[in-house]
Amino acid sequence: MSTYVYGIAPADRELPDAIEGIGDPPRPVRTVRGGDLVALCSDATTEVKADRRDLLAHQHVVIEAGREGPVLPLRFGRISPDDATVAAILEEHHDLYAERLRALAGKDEFNLKVHHDREALLHAVLAEDPDLTARHAADRASGCTGREERSVFDELVARAVAERERADALLVERTLSAHAAATVHGPGDTGHLVNLSFLVERERRDAFLEAVRALHQEHEHLREQVMGPLPPYSFVEEG
Repeated sequence: MSTYVYGIAPADRELPDAIEGIGDPPRPVRTVRGGDLVALCSDATTEVKADRRDLLAHQHVVIEAGREGPVLPLRFGRISPDDATVAAILEEHHDLYAERLRALAGKDEFNLKVHHDREALLHAVLAEDPDLTARHAADRASGCTGREERSVFDELVARAVAERERADALLVERTLSAHAAATVHGPGDTGHLVNLSFLVERERRDAFLEAVRALHQEHEHLREQVMGPLPPYSFVEEG
């Protein structure tokens, strides 16, 4: 058997009774100590498949262990040869892990994905550009509906939309980062305007969520999807 690692916590962290981890049947979670840190571990085979049950089990262990204080959550699938190897890694990187735990104390991650309501965006773009609105109205009034005229107008609209997308992405990040201790960008190929993760202090959680709601109220063409509070995976640089 190898040792599966869920995360890292201070050595005084007490786990809930009989907490279960990955595996079928689920394997009990234990701690492996290195200095004044512990790794949250269980036995595992050398190959772990990312099926729904095990992914949820991994998340459950991190969340339950984090109820009493900060946990450095590791991504799913971290396996070491044995407990001794885990303990040696904890001791080798002790100061770095301890610093990261202090930085995460009292904070959670919120992930925000934003996209545009295309129809509302077009209305906003036309409303904010008098020249573009006038051109659109003039073309309609004169009956200029040829391919060339449509092509020119479409190009102008596309340029205005692209500029608005850049401006809105900066607006969202700047507005919400003011309510967070840290911000990181997620993958850029998700099809969203922005994909951001925020590290938010728990006493500022309500202010952060209110700022998200205010963005939508003030900019109705923005559509937001917020997930959280989550374990701060995006803010852990795994060694």
